[in-house]
Amino acid sequence: MENHIEVERSIIKRFRKEIWRKFITAVNDYQLIMEGDKIAVCISGGKDSMLLAKCMQELQRHEKMKFD
Repeated sequence: MENHIEVERSIIKRFRKEIWRKFITAVNDYQLIMEGDKIAVCISGGKDSMLLAKCMQELQRHEKMKFD
């Protein structure tokens, strides 16, 4: 498996409790994303912005609500 695919899967699989579940809980509890929203993620190249971008990408891939 390619390295980037393995990293992407680990966000949901390996780090489910530490990262993914907390991310999803915050999005749902605070209604951070609504249907039709357009979201921009600033990529500084740091670990935190890259992780946020990947979490948003995974959310978009798996979530039933549509946003850009």
